Amino acid sequence: MDNRSTAARKRSVWRFGVPVVCVAAGLLLGATHGVSGGGEIRRSDAPRLVDLVRETQASVDRLSAQRDALAGQVDNHHGDSPGTAAALAALTKRADALAPQAGLTPLQGPGLVVTLNDAQRDAQGRFPRDASPDDLVVHQQDIEAVLNALWSAGAEGIQMQDQRIIGTSAPRCVGNTLLLNGRTYSPPYVITAIGDATAMQQALAAAPLVTLYKQYAVRFGLGYTEERRDVELNGYTPPVRMKFAQPIGPLGY
Repeated sequence: MDNRSTAARKRSVWRFGVPVVCVAAGLLLGATHGVSGGGEIRRSDAPRLVDLVRETQASVDRLSAQRDALAGQVDNHHGDSPGTAAALAALTKRADALAPQAGLTPLQGPGLVVTLNDAQRDAQGRFPRDASPDDLVVHQQDIEAVLNALWSAGAEGIQMQDQRIIGTSAPRCVGNTLLLNGRTYSPPYVITAIGDATAMQQALAAAPLVTLYKQYAVRFGLGYTEERRDVELNGYTPPVRMKFAQPIGPLGY
């Protein structure tokens, strides 16, 4: 008798429990559909900043190849008239004379190599406990501070990674990577300058933002080195075109 009562109670629980579970599942599915609008709640194809940078770099590579092909066509077509050939020769001669000042040709000489790097873990694989993520990486302002100090010391030419820095170059930090002329680089960041190494080191020592970076390097383990040696700079290869440049007036404005 007791066994039959127990079995009856179990059947009663299943009889009422199963419909309740089904109703709850239906309500959950309905709420999910209403929130998502019929689409996926967590889409895996959402664009990320890193993906956008990679797509931009691929576009730059494609356009660079197209530019080189068109430049080759222009070089092979000098015009039919003697006047056109003479004008082209004069422009080419002038461009060749200005190329070294614009940083378009390679340069060799004594100089200084400055290397900046993100913080590295210690022997136990740890970072300082009180460090935030921003304290452990090289920032755009750190790179700009070094570049400005080198220029102020009279550097004849500067190169960052494998690219020559000219007046229109603009290093930009994207996350923990560097974007320069459509190409991305990871640390360490190597800045190479030709000029008076002593004057450049003095300018770096006097630059407030460089001094602040050195303090962070000591506190949080960021990398910073200066090396005096003979160096060689590449010539700037991307096209040089100023779309909005205007002549400066006699008073500079």
